[in-house]
Amino acid sequence: MMTGTLVVTGGIGSGKSLVCSFLSELGVPIYDSDSRTRQLYANDTSLLCRIEEALGTVVRDADGRFDRKRLAEAVFSDSARLSALEAIVHPAVLADFETWRSGQRPGPGHNFNIVGFESAIILEKPLFRGIADWTLLVDAPIELRIARAVFRDNVPREAVLARMEHQKLLNDISEHRIQPPVDYVIVNDGDEDELRDKVHRLYSSLMEIM
Repeated sequence: MMTGTLVVTGGIGSGKSLVCSFLSELGVPIYDSDSRTRQLYANDTSLLCRIEEALGTVVRDADGRFDRKRLAEAVFSDSARLSALEAIVHPAVLADFETWRSGQRPGPGHNFNIVGFESAIILEKPLFRGIADWTLLVDAPIELRIARAVFRDNVPREAVLARMEHQKLLNDISEHRIQPPVDYVIVNDGDEDELRDKVHRLYSSLMEIM
């Protein structure tokens, strides 16, 4: 059975994680790149050793556990160190995804031939583009995205804007300054029922071409 990979991307407050949850309800296994990366940091000591060697600093606490704060401080405002970090971590995530994908099996009542890869950075990172058979952008008007993030995270608008500064490409797409280089777009500007319906229609379309 042929298996295709649907990459799901979108900016803060777009609803990409909700889209992935709806796909999961349909039996699509979802690889959450953020949570899997956290697992790699927590469990792969060889990865941490390579990071520390490349950055020239310790990213573990006194007990040898990964210290996210130390890593953040090491790469903050240092583009060279950030690039060095990404050159190590991104291939590790890619290898982890390939291992994960090869181990997926249909659950009871499902006969899937699509897996999902959830990532906010894939449009800006060419290394990951090769895994996608299709790329789905989940988008929404920028002010709606901000309002959702403020409500969801219970943080000030300024805090959301600060985080969004790191997603310039996705923001430019939301404000129609750039045409998104993707196969599908879901505009999430309604309620959850409307979004679920859009996801189901997309899934049906993909099933027809598999």
